[in-house]
Amino acid sequence: MAKTNPFTFIQQVRAEVSKVTWPTRRETAVTTAMVFVMVLIAAIFFLLADQLISWVIGLLLGVGG
Repeated sequence: MAKTNPFTFIQQVRAEVSKVTWPTRRETAVTTAMVFVMVLIAAIFFLLADQLISWVIGLLLGVGG
């Protein structure tokens, strides 16, 4: 690994950060909203799957039904 002095390192970091394309406020808000929607959909799916599996196991074992 090449040794770099701290001043050169900071210059290189600044140069790389300036190349980054940062998302706009709207893009960030839309992406965040979509994450929450997908989490809600996944939660509902797993709730229903869990209820179905619980019901099937209850039928097979003859408990709670």
